Amino acid sequence: MTTVYLNGDFIAKEAAKLSVDDRGFVFGDGIYEVVRVIEGRIFAWHEHEARMARGLGAVRIPFGPSDVAGLEAVCNRLVADNNLRSGEATVYLQVTRGAAPRTHYFPPAGTPPTVYAATSKFTPSADMREKGIKAITFPDFRWARCDLKTVNLMGAVLARQAAHEYGAYEALLIRDGMLTEGAATNAFAVIDGVVRTYPLSNYILPGVSRMYAVESARAIGVTVSEDPVTEAEMRGAAELFIAGTTTDVAPIVSLDGTPVGDGTPGPVTRRVQKEFLKRLYGGG
Repeated sequence: MTTVYLNGDFIAKEAAKLSVDDRGFVFGDGIYEVVRVIEGRIFAWHEHEARMARGLGAVRIPFGPSDVAGLEAVCNRLVADNNLRSGEATVYLQVTRGAAPRTHYFPPAGTPPTVYAATSKFTPSADMREKGIKAITFPDFRWARCDLKTVNLMGAVLARQAAHEYGAYEALLIRDGMLTEGAATNAFAVIDGVVRTYPLSNYILPGVSRMYAVESARAIGVTVSEDPVTEAEMRGAAELFIAGTTTDVAPIVSLDGTPVGDGTPGPVTRRVQKEFLKRLYGGG
C-alpha cells in the first residue's frame, strides 16, 4: 500500500479524494515543490521550504512559513511509511487555495487550503549523466511570473511534449531572442570558458539545483556570469547543460538535431557535474 498525506491525514493513496471544486483542479491555483531524498535524507530542504513559502505568499494562499516548515515532518513520515529510507526517492508537495464555488476572485476568508504530499522511489539516469541528453528549442510563451512554482504548467507541458515528439529530453525556452531556461530545468551555456545563465528574475524559476550548480562552478574556479545568452550564442556555445531536482547537472549533447560542441559532454560541464554530485551525495 502507498501512503500519501492529505489535509492532515496519512492515508492510502487509493483513498485520497479531492473535491471537483478544488481551485487547484479548476484554476491551477496552487504552489508545489519536489524534493529529493537520498538514503532517507531530504536534500536542500530549507531552500525548497523558503521557495514554497515565498510562492504561497506571493499568490496569497493562506499557508504561512510555519505551515510550510511543518511539511518537513510530513516528508520524513512519508519516506518512512513507504519504506524509502534506503536508496533514492522524491516527495511531491502541493498546496492549493482550497475547495469553494467557482469564482475568479478568492473564496471567502477561512476557506482551508488543500495540502497534499506523496513520495515515490527514484533512480537517477546513468545515461543522462554520462552520455548527455538531446534538447530542442521552443518559444517561451509562459506567463510573466515564472519565478513562482505554480501548478499551472501548460506552457511547460506543451514544450515538453514537443521535445518528446522530437525524441529529445528537454525543451530550451526562447523569449525575446534569449535563452531563459528549460521547460522543467534551469539552463546553462559555456562560452569562452565562462558558465552563463539567465539572471534571477520573474522570467525563470529560482531553481534550487540552479543555485547548487552555480555554487559548484564557482567552488572549482569556473567563472559564472548571470548574463542572458542570445539564441545565436546558445547555438554556438562550446557546451550546454541543465540542472534540476531529478536531472542533477546533465550535459546537452544535441540541440535541434545539431551536435553541441563535439557532440559529447564537455570538460567544464563534467567538472561542474562532479562537484554538484559531491554536494548532493555528501550532504547539504
